[in-house]
Amino acid sequence: MDTLQVQEPYPPRTANLADILERVLDKGIVIAGDVKIDLLDIELLTIRLRLFISSVDTARKAGIDWWETDPALSTRARREALVEENQELRERLAVLEAVAGSPPPAERQASPRKGSQAS
Repeated sequence: MDTLQVQEPYPPRTANLADILERVLDKGIVIAGDVKIDLLDIELLTIRLRLFISSVDTARKAGIDWWETDPALSTRARREALVEENQELRERLAVLEAVAGSPPPAERQASPRKGSQAS
């Protein structure tokens, strides 16, 4: 009697964790889900989850680069946010000084202080 051997069309592939991780980071993976909590047909809470796992390069190709502009994650963004805040405060101070009739800072430093005597 002859035995018939059946071969699978695609033999099972074995992949180690490094191969799987490389493929996920190279291509990216999206995990999406919604959690909804209702009580007596009244919606109390809805949480929408969207998770995108990829390498930085793959994320940039997808148009995602929020970590570069988030002050909590980027020193450059933090520095830019501080410069912007400083400029806004200077503008507000100039408006307040104009309303109060105070001289600009350069004139304050050049003129003697009230109550001080020039020698």
